[in-house]
Amino acid sequence: MKRLSYAAFAVALAALPVKADELTVATAGDQNMVDYINQYLGPLFEKAYPGNTVRAVGTGPGDAGSQKILERFDAQSAASTPAWDVDVAVVHEKFAGPMVQKGYLEKYRGEIDTGKLVSRANAKNALGSDVDGYVMPMFNSQTAIAYNPALVPNPPKSYTELAAWAKEHPKQFGYNGIKGGASGVSFVMGWIYAFGGGDANNLMTGPFKEEETKKWGDAFTSLADFTKNATLTPGNAGTLDLLSRGEIAMGPVWVDMFYSWQANGQLPPDLKLVLPAPGMPGQPMHYVVPAKAGHKDLAEKFIALATSPEVQADGIVKKFNWYPGIDAQYVKPKLDDATWNKLFVDINPDDLATKGKPFPIAPYNNAILEAYEQSVK
Repeated sequence: MKRLSYAAFAVALAALPVKADELTVATAGDQNMVDYINQYLGPLFEKAYPGNTVRAVGTGPGDAGSQKILERFDAQSAASTPAWDVDVAVVHEKFAGPMVQKGYLEKYRGEIDTGKLVSRANAKNALGSDVDGYVMPMFNSQTAIAYNPALVPNPPKSYTELAAWAKEHPKQFGYNGIKGGASGVSFVMGWIYAFGGGDANNLMTGPFKEEETKKWGDAFTSLADFTKNATLTPGNAGTLDLLSRGEIAMGPVWVDMFYSWQANGQLPPDLKLVLPAPGMPGQPMHYVVPAKAGHKDLAEKFIALATSPEVQADGIVKKFNWYPGIDAQYVKPKLDDATWNKLFVDINPDDLATKGKPFPIAPYNNAILEAYEQSVK
């Protein structure tokens, strides 16, 4: 039998029909999440795996978007649907635990090469739930304290220093309480981590202990005094707006929003960030694969591409000013110095690893918010 040359074999192989599959990605979040997949990630994947297509379905912003995905999984599980109609989902951290507990997710992270590039604890524990192996962070959002160096040449490096600074500079620290956006909520949670008098790690990982909630009295008394000397802002954007106009000198912000405003000229370029010890909460968005996804193999390939150092650098960092989902050390070689220095010069990867905290588990989170309402007027 005549043997085909390599070139002839390649031509013959190319002539064979290719099985085309459509990968369905359901994503919570704003429209930019859908656009990111349809306009950036999808075309990259289709080029890497010819014959396959990617379709993103947005389920809406905030927790409600992730709730709709969970409800979709509930419905398909109840109907005993053999192959679910979502192959990859992007969900908020809060929903990963319940999905794992209900048996809805595939334990896939160990099966993809990029799985070993994740270092932050939120890929193992999601607000008290063990999610190790079931999630892969798409990105990490983080809160920090923005400040004006002209007014604050030596920014506080800890909550203790911050409290002392604010006392000496009335109304120069602004935050949005707990109802005007999550940056204010994050600041409050960080305050309890710093001054709560109990086991801060237990607040983040559980289990819930009623006695821990009895240790916060002094922390809320000091926070109430602090707030009297602070400027209450109307929201996340309101804090940034007051900073931009010089009406306050410091305030908690979302890092990606801060850099986006600077890029758009809405914030002065000389404003900077600091992440005070012991830290402030942030949260990831997670890639998950349903246990009954119709295209598990393609789903894993898609997530591996989406969490590769190249895509994390170009898509996550450059396009959106998010912190990467994988460890930043693997992303740095793929970034130009200007981009790296913009995102990591104020808050470096070590800061994120040591002071980037999760939010408290739900029972503690609710208890802290209730105590704030009662204590801080």
